[in-house]
Amino acid sequence: MADVRRAAASPPAVHVLDVDDLGPTGMAEVLALAERDPATLAPTLAGRGVALVFEKPSNRTRNSSELAVVALGGHPVYIQGHEVGIDTRETAADVARTLACYHAVLCVRVLDHRSLERMAAALDRAGVAVPVVNLLSDRAHPCQALADLLTLRQCFGADGLAGRSLAYVGDANNVWRSLALAASMAGMATRVASPPGYGPSGEDVALVRSFGGELLVTTDPAEAAAGADALYTDVWTSMGQEDEAELRRAAFAGYAVDEELLGRAAPDAVVLHCLPAHRGEEISAAVVDGPRSVVWRQAANRLHAMRGLLAWLTGGGRP
Repeated sequence: MADVRRAAASPPAVHVLDVDDLGPTGMAEVLALAERDPATLAPTLAGRGVALVFEKPSNRTRNSSELAVVALGGHPVYIQGHEVGIDTRETAADVARTLACYHAVLCVRVLDHRSLERMAAALDRAGVAVPVVNLLSDRAHPCQALADLLTLRQCFGADGLAGRSLAYVGDANNVWRSLALAASMAGMATRVASPPGYGPSGEDVALVRSFGGELLVTTDPAEAAAGADALYTDVWTSMGQEDEAELRRAAFAGYAVDEELLGRAAPDAVVLHCLPAHRGEEISAAVVDGPRSVVWRQAANRLHAMRGLLAWLTGGGRP
């Protein structure tokens, strides 16, 4: 029997391996869908499944993804990494081809970003128009970046981001990369302050700047925070880096987002953190739980952003 998804007239799927895959226009459309009343969205996933594959566990990503699928009428299937064994039991390509037989979208949280690239490439080669969405990899976290931009739009207005400044203090990791790309696409100026050896690569700097946004790279948190409209941080030691915890605590000493650093930002600056937070390390309790923190709104927006992305990918808002 011919693969029902193989149709010469069908356009290839739009894979979202990082937020720049959407482009500025696509990102704006996704965020507009995320801001809509869910009751006004078409049930584009009615009667359809969405695979949620997790090589790494998650709190916010799993809950937001499952409920976003349900909100669009679909059926989420949570799959732990050992159940499919990407590149151990089966190749990434074979996992993707199999899951695409059953699901409208493949959402995958992986240890190695290249697994996502192989999955997307396999579907493209086969002419299977099923999108692959990155739920987190060692290189990118686009769904978090969408929630971050949605939060900033709520704080400063949908048309109020251009010309605003966003300062990220800490490891220029996967969260920073997607955040900086999204902010640059929205016209924001970005700054990143990291200890020597933990800053962004030249390739990433060039990519962020390619969207026209100003980017300051520094080792001085005070320089990054000065007059910023938003401060952002993430854990110093991410999942899988536990063996580096002591080394990282020493390297990142002085890079906490605390009351002193917040005092250098704009008077109405807001504070973001993708969670989980380690109070007393990368952020102080007084800041993360304080009146200028939008961390919990940011967490709630993971659901709205994911719903908007899935609606966009399944035809609920694209031209």
